[in-house]
Amino acid sequence: MSRPRHWDPDGSRHGGTPTYPWRMAPRGLFTRRQLRARGLRPGGQDVAAQVMWRSRFGGTCPAYLYRLDRAKPVQPMTPAKAAALAKANRARRTCPDCGQDVGYVLPAHLGTCLTCADGSALAA
Repeated sequence: MSRPRHWDPDGSRHGGTPTYPWRMAPRGLFTRRQLRARGLRPGGQDVAAQVMWRSRFGGTCPAYLYRLDRAKPVQPMTPAKAAALAKANRARRTCPDCGQDVGYVLPAHLGTCLTCADGSALAA
């Protein structure tokens, strides 16, 4: 029986980073998303290992893993951070042509709201 394609627990083939196939990582190692779901963050620790899988487009995809015992709690949202985030989101929803907050993020390929884009298409 052959070993899985991305089985490299000592990291000899992947630059010193222990590498495991999809769903075969040891216990206690989590991705950023998995840590965030538990209310944690990596907290400055180095990558402990990685999981790799074959992409449907022919390449390989890595997901970096961090140790749970070294993770730190997420930092709480301060009023200043909340205000800055609200301001940035408002800017993403404000049309530069009509100046209105349209309630959705403007499509990058149009650069304007859908109403202004339809109006400019009719004028052209």
